[in-house]
Amino acid sequence: MAKLIFDHNGDETDLNDDSPIAEACEDAGVPFACTEGVCGTCVIEIKCGKENLSSPTKEEEDFLGEGCSDERLACQCRIKNGTVRISF
Repeated sequence: MAKLIFDHNGDETDLNDDSPIAEACEDAGVPFACTEGVCGTCVIEIKCGKENLSSPTKEEEDFLGEGCSDERLACQCRIKNGTVRISF
């Protein structure tokens, strides 16, 4: 079981391993628009645990630039396992 922690309020959400994080992020107040990785509305900052997320998609690299280290698009991320702390 993986855990997503929201930095702004300390809320924690348990997710199955290899789950998309979009729904949990939307429930926590992360704004969404296109959900296709194009608009950038759902940019989140990874505070810790980025190694527990899926690799950036082509859409993320196109929008954020290759080697995007601490920013991700919530609509494109999957949490592989472990704990990830984010802010938005």
